[in-house]
Amino acid sequence: MKLLTDIVARHKRGEKTGIYAVCSAHPYILKAAVCFAREQQTPLLVEATSNQVDQFGGYTGMTPADFRDFMWKLADEHHFPRENLILGGDHLGPNRWQNEPAEDAMTKADELIRTYVAAGFKKIHLDCSMSCAGDPVPLTDEIVAQRAARLAVIAEETCEKHFGIRDLVYVIGTEVPVPGGAHEELNELAVTTPQAASATIAAHQDAFARHQLTDIWPRITGLVVQPGVEFDHNNVIDYRPEKARALSEMITHHDHLVYEAHSTDYQTPHALSQLVDDHFAILKVGPGLTFALREALYALAGIEDELVAPAVRSGLRQVLEDVMLKQPGYWQSYYTGDEQTRRLARSYSYSDRIRYYWPDETISAAVTRLLENLTETAIPLPLISQYLPLQYPLVRAGTISAAPEELIIAHIQTVLRHYHDACKTMPADKSEKQPCQILC
Repeated sequence: MKLLTDIVARHKRGEKTGIYAVCSAHPYILKAAVCFAREQQTPLLVEATSNQVDQFGGYTGMTPADFRDFMWKLADEHHFPRENLILGGDHLGPNRWQNEPAEDAMTKADELIRTYVAAGFKKIHLDCSMSCAGDPVPLTDEIVAQRAARLAVIAEETCEKHFGIRDLVYVIGTEVPVPGGAHEELNELAVTTPQAASATIAAHQDAFARHQLTDIWPRITGLVVQPGVEFDHNNVIDYRPEKARALSEMITHHDHLVYEAHSTDYQTPHALSQLVDDHFAILKVGPGLTFALREALYALAGIEDELVAPAVRSGLRQVLEDVMLKQPGYWQSYYTGDEQTRRLARSYSYSDRIRYYWPDETISAAVTRLLENLTETAIPLPLISQYLPLQYPLVRAGTISAAPEELIIAHIQTVLRHYHDACKTMPADKSEKQPCQILC
């Protein structure tokens, strides 16, 4: 995947550049990302995780081919070139089947990799760091690397079979933060040591050599480590460059490798820039974007309460609460404390477990009603100033309209802009960059 390898190559030549990865399957998040990348005329990296999208449908109900088709349709609708869209698979391995014996879980992971690669996903995160039933806890670097190499063989063969070329880009690494944020309250994190990162690289080099994969090593472009960033329900651990200095220096001795930083959600713009400068050149963001989506929808629900008669309101916030209480599976084991604490967490936690509920039919219908109500009833400017102050100047300037969907997209794009600015991403074709509206 030349778009990605070119960015990494430029970074290795000393340019302070990187790329962010949008890790979400929500249509509004993806639309906001496509439109923003079109405005900037930059590549867009979108990643599906193994729990969202798999050969059985994941929790979104989409297979990798379904997700690809959805992204292609979205790109086409909003005039974003398909060739500038990079699809990635995150945490690909036995993660979904950890409760099964290792060989059974790995057999399913084999098929998971096949379906992702066959669908045209080009950035593959090989993540076999989790213990399955009967495994030692934790797994050794050697076991993790051997399982990753097994999946890489399948990925390479599948890519050649379907596309006649082997052009996949890989990310490896065993020190992977918990997807979606930590479950417990955090105060400080231990940064991966240079020795541990070097051991991971060495174990994978050895495993790949054993599987006759030495030739793909230049396409191993990312290493997942812990730079000391994370978030829990109420707190964010901010990046501290001095703690990661030795780790940052270590990667400069590897010609094709940069770090991939997970759980960068809610980092300050300055911290994001520091991460890229320190060779954490791939920044992952997911819950931070759906958190912004929720903020925008709650703001619109507040506006609806001011403008719309009670009998025809969407009641979105109460609908969400009712569904989450009736179906607690996605949040109950994450949020602890008394009822007031858990009530607040259901809506406002940084972990944003609410993101799993947006596809619910009842909630989706309430969102539709909310948007219809605020489309039929014009939103006065003072209410936009009150509830969506970041979007108010854009409406006043005529950059966007007061249409509810445009307000949602613009709010999500405030987060995307922080990542874009940190990555200093250049246009995909600098010679063709033209002025463009923020929204589609």
